[in-house]
Amino acid sequence: MKQLQLFNSRAKLPPLFVSVLPVATLLIFLAAVVLFAGASAISDYSHVALLSAAVLSVILAMGCGSLCRRGLLVGFRRSAAQILPAVPMLVCIAMVSTTWMLSGVVPTLIDYGLRLLNPVFFLVITCVVCGVISVLTGSSWSTIATIGVAFMGIGTVMGFNPGLVAGAIISGAYFGDKVSPLSDTTVVASSTCGVDLFDHIRYLALTAAPAMAIALLVFFIAGLHLDPLSEVEASDIHRLLADNFNISPWTLVIPLVTGLMIAFRVPTLITLFVSSMLGLGGIFIFQPQISAMLIEGAPSVWHAIGGLLWGETAFNTGHESFDSLVSTSGITGMLPTVSLVLCAMLFGTAMIGTGMLSRLTHALTQRIRRRFSLVASTVGSGLFLNSCTADQYLSIIIGGNMFRNAYRRFGLEPRLLSRSLEDSISVTSVLIPWNSCGVTQSAVLGVSTLAYLPFCVFNYLSPLLTLLFAFTGFKIKQAAGAIRTPRPVVVRIRQSN
Repeated sequence: MKQLQLFNSRAKLPPLFVSVLPVATLLIFLAAVVLFAGASAISDYSHVALLSAAVLSVILAMGCGSLCRRGLLVGFRRSAAQILPAVPMLVCIAMVSTTWMLSGVVPTLIDYGLRLLNPVFFLVITCVVCGVISVLTGSSWSTIATIGVAFMGIGTVMGFNPGLVAGAIISGAYFGDKVSPLSDTTVVASSTCGVDLFDHIRYLALTAAPAMAIALLVFFIAGLHLDPLSEVEASDIHRLLADNFNISPWTLVIPLVTGLMIAFRVPTLITLFVSSMLGLGGIFIFQPQISAMLIEGAPSVWHAIGGLLWGETAFNTGHESFDSLVSTSGITGMLPTVSLVLCAMLFGTAMIGTGMLSRLTHALTQRIRRRFSLVASTVGSGLFLNSCTADQYLSIIIGGNMFRNAYRRFGLEPRLLSRSLEDSISVTSVLIPWNSCGVTQSAVLGVSTLAYLPFCVFNYLSPLLTLLFAFTGFKIKQAAGAIRTPRPVVVRIRQSN
């Protein structure tokens, strides 16, 4: 009950129906945006939806007497501690995207990819490569921000649906992140539930492996139905790349150095910053015609550098798809994403600080009577926490603390809890438009969350397989000395007057 100790003696927990209203308002608002303005407009209105829901929760808490300063401060600290570190990472990711494009790294990878990769196997290769890199690095964010961006460019030029390419990238990256002993979410999930890290990974593989196998099959079938670029279209792309960039294998030294930093576990923020600086140097070394264009008319070289990192750099070749592919938006293009992350943090602060999140999550556990109900409640709570806190780490910690005693009471192994949390939180965070993961990956890949969601096969198969295994009892054992017919779990919430 530690998560309930957010209030002083003058505050009380809000009623359940009051706690539901902010979340319902948020979901109804976003559903209306999708219905009337289309899925692409959701990023434009998510800020308003999150702030409106946060304000509503505070007003309702004031009305029912559950608002206190200490609760809001605790909620802010918890939410900010998890979400604010993403802001400098987003800025660095914007600089990496800009400098890797203008230095010729991404154009070179696109050119080589069009020449070497068979379109039939492109999606499968994309998923597998992203998965392997993510396993070795333990970071889905780094994988997507580097090699994922390159695959995105190659797939777009090949004629694939951008949402489909993003789905393959995300499926592979999140599979690798999930089963890697270097992954921070994997470590958090296992430690929160008191499970040995490698026991957790082995048990997690029971759902992760078949989900990944099905995803690869889907991507292979999708590749068979691709209508590839004609030779004329492909030659146009090669010509435009050669006309605007110096295509050279030497540019690949930049991603090679980045890969070495990731392999040696250099902190993500440092890796991204150094990668952006390497890309910046590569502009002047490998692309002198672009650097001359950027410097021309600028008061100084430093003004030119600041301009290309901060603002937009556009190409006007007359080939619309090529221009949109290689043009960059700099840090200014990432500012809407940063503001959305901050709005999500405020919503999480309000839900945690007013006690509404505690009321809602405990309501989900009051009538648990069977093993499947317990696992289903864990999965449902994971999705719900991802929506309310907008952060996967905070959701895992709250979920682990909330269900740990329930699994012990049912005599179920704690690794079942840690797996259920990972399958319902870590991999689904990227599917929620206002979650920090969904916001980031959508901005990095240039595809809206709802556009790539249907194609993230691995990500939505994982919770479904967890539910299937819980229903069948496959590889689920009673803990030693457990009572096999447990009594219903009843969670009592004390209210103070």
